[in-house]
Amino acid sequence: MATIEVLKEFLSTVENTPAPSTKVYSTYSYEMCKSGNLSAASKMLQILNDKKIVVSLDVFNLILEEASQKNDIDLSCQVFMKLLLSCKSLSAISCLKFARAFTKVNDCVELLRFLEEISEIMSSSTSSSFINKIIFAFAKCGQREKSLVIFDHLRRQKYGLDLVTYNIVLDILGHTGRVDEMIDVFASIKDTGLVPDIVSYNTLINSLRKVGRFDMCFAYFKEMTENGIEPDLLTYTAIIEIFGRSGNVEESLKCFREMKMKGILPSIYIYRSLIQNLNKTGKIELATELLEELNSSSTCLAGPDDFKRKRRQRHTLKV
Repeated sequence: MATIEVLKEFLSTVENTPAPSTKVYSTYSYEMCKSGNLSAASKMLQILNDKKIVVSLDVFNLILEEASQKNDIDLSCQVFMKLLLSCKSLSAISCLKFARAFTKVNDCVELLRFLEEISEIMSSSTSSSFINKIIFAFAKCGQREKSLVIFDHLRRQKYGLDLVTYNIVLDILGHTGRVDEMIDVFASIKDTGLVPDIVSYNTLINSLRKVGRFDMCFAYFKEMTENGIEPDLLTYTAIIEIFGRSGNVEESLKCFREMKMKGILPSIYIYRSLIQNLNKTGKIELATELLEELNSSSTCLAGPDDFKRKRRQRHTLKV
C-alpha cells in the first residue's frame, strides 16, 4: 500500500473509530517505518498524542529503532521526548535504541543540549533514574566515551547524581582500563556525601586486580571492611586470587575459610586458584586435599548464576 494511502487510512481510522486497539495503530506505524517514511510515522505519533490516544511502547520503540538505523538524530530526539512525556518510567531498551542513533556522531553538543532540555522538565525523583539508564545505554552500545562525557558534564553542572550513576561510571572506566580515572571518581563519591557500597568496592578491586595493582586492592579491601561492608562472593573471589598471585597463599586460605564460615559458597574458580597457587608454592599435600574437596562437593559450589546475580545488582535498570 502506498504511503499516502496508508496515511489516509490511518487518519480515517483515528477520526471514525471510537476506540481502535493499539495493535491497529502499531500496524500503520510498522508499514510506514518499513517503507522508509519515518517522517510520516512521526506524524502519526504526533496525531495520536494530540488526540490524547495512548500509544504503546512498541510503537515508540519501533520508530526509535528505525531512526537509529538511519542515524536520524533529530527524529530520535523528537520521538524520545514524546515517549518521555507519555510514560512514568523509560525502559532500558528504549534508551538503548535512542543511544544507537548517535553512533556515528563524533561530538556530544546536540546530545548534551537535549539532555539538559529533558532534565528541566523532569522531577528530581525520576531524573537520576533516567540519567542512569542513558549513561548505561550509551556504554552498552559501544559508546563509552559519550557516557563519560555525559557524566562529566552533569557533574560539572552540579546535577543530582546518585550512587548508581557513580557505580555505572566506575564499571565503564574499569572495563576500559582507565584505573587512575576510576580511582578519582571513587574518591569523588565521598565528596558528594554519598557512601560507596559493596558494588563500588567490588568494581574498584576487580578492575585494579586486572591491571596488577594488588597493593591498592588490599588497601581498598581493608577500607571496605573497616567501614562495615561485608565482602561477598565477588570480593572473596578477587581477594583470594590476589593473595595467591602475590605469593601469600596463607592469607588466601584464611579468606577461603572465612567465606565458608559466613555461609558463602565458594566457586570452582576459587578452588582452581587456590590449588594452582598451592602447587606453585610447593604445598602439594594441601593442594591435593582441596582438589578432593572440590571433586566431592560439586553440588555445593557457587555457579555462574551466582556471579551474574551479584553483577546485576550494579544496575537496577528495567529492560
